[in-house]
Amino acid sequence: MALVTVKPTRIDIAIANEIADHTNPELEQAAGALTWAADEHVLLAFAAAGWLYVQLRRPDERPAANHVLTVSLVTAVLPHILKSVFDQIRPDRLTVRGHWRGVPISGRSSDAFPSGHAVHMGALASAAGLLPPAPRRLVRSVAVALSLTRVALLAHWASDVAAGFALGAAVERLLRPWTLAKPRHKRGMRARQ
Repeated sequence: MALVTVKPTRIDIAIANEIADHTNPELEQAAGALTWAADEHVLLAFAAAGWLYVQLRRPDERPAANHVLTVSLVTAVLPHILKSVFDQIRPDRLTVRGHWRGVPISGRSSDAFPSGHAVHMGALASAAGLLPPAPRRLVRSVAVALSLTRVALLAHWASDVAAGFALGAAVERLLRPWTLAKPRHKRGMRARQ
């Protein structure tokens, strides 16, 4: 039993009811396939592979690779910690109409808050701020779209996704000063060079 029970807002309930009334199996299957791109296991595998590649082939990009791996690890652990503090019933547990229209059952029933997928995508969208404008917009658009798959699947309330996204962005920004800090040289080192 968690310490805090989170209730969905009226807007959350209205959005979930609209999805339950208007979805179909094809849409749910597409959202289910897309949502895997925001799964912590997939993201951790890519972050670890990218980190290893950079260590071996692109040492000048190590700070960025270290940052991405650190953010990925923190955003993989944080939602699990928060879900042990907060209980919230997933919207897919409260619909019969939605299941008739293809909505699947997702995760543990009381683990709606926050959306872990959205935490990862918020961190990714924030980290995209380090990219040039065109790729930044693309990454941010993909991150938002992948986060919204969690609402489409009724795995999370819209507010769970918004809170998770904001939390992920905050985590990424809070870690930047440590993971992307330029190394300081000691004064004695500069004098010898």
